[in-house]
Amino acid sequence: MKKILSYPLSIIFYLGYGLTLVIMHVIQWLCYNIGGYKAHHKSVKLLNRILVDLTKIFGTSYTYSGRENLIKGVPLIFVSNHQSMYDVSPMEYDLSEYHPKFISKIELGSGIPSVSYNLRHGGSALIDRKNGKQAIEEIKKLALYIQENNYSAIIYPEGTRSKDGKPKPFKENGLKVLTKYAKDAYIVPVTINNTWQITQNGSFPLYVGAKVNLHYHKPLKVSDYKFDELLALTEQTVKNSITA
Repeated sequence: MKKILSYPLSIIFYLGYGLTLVIMHVIQWLCYNIGGYKAHHKSVKLLNRILVDLTKIFGTSYTYSGRENLIKGVPLIFVSNHQSMYDVSPMEYDLSEYHPKFISKIELGSGIPSVSYNLRHGGSALIDRKNGKQAIEEIKKLALYIQENNYSAIIYPEGTRSKDGKPKPFKENGLKVLTKYAKDAYIVPVTINNTWQITQNGSFPLYVGAKVNLHYHKPLKVSDYKFDELLALTEQTVKNSITA
């Protein structure tokens, strides 16, 4: 029955998803050009709220745990496993008060309504994976930005999505640059479970009834560790709570 329902529900979802991206692109533009950063930030929170709610059309549920571990008034680096494109909106919406920014491949900076606009104008780092110097400079810029404003960055060190939920080895480069220049930052390991289920049949039809959980582990103060120790501890903490 779930498989039968998944077809019409997926069609409804994609229609709503596409329409939301187009409408919210216009709203983002207006907010950014009239109200500046604060107004734009609020429009992005609304965008992500709508995108999360749309996934509930096909029965996806969300639980968040460990929020009591989060601290304010310092730069935060959220380090998470990466199971699906549907990791992004739940995190960005739930962490809106921490002004999260992303490290994203440069290709996503154009051609996608709402998403590309937010990446270009919201303070995220767009990196060219074929140009190491450019990538380092962009991540450095992001690190200094969150350091100065006590904002946060979200990074998926696997680099690519683990489509079956089983994590890949963490790559060190992006996180190493972030921790070098955001000297007062805390790393918050984040474990995401079950977003991979949403696309286990591919992009169509989407899976009905995924139970997504995001858990925020206790923060690790960057200055308390050597980088290799910090990376190993972060990776172990994230992966130990993956249930796939």
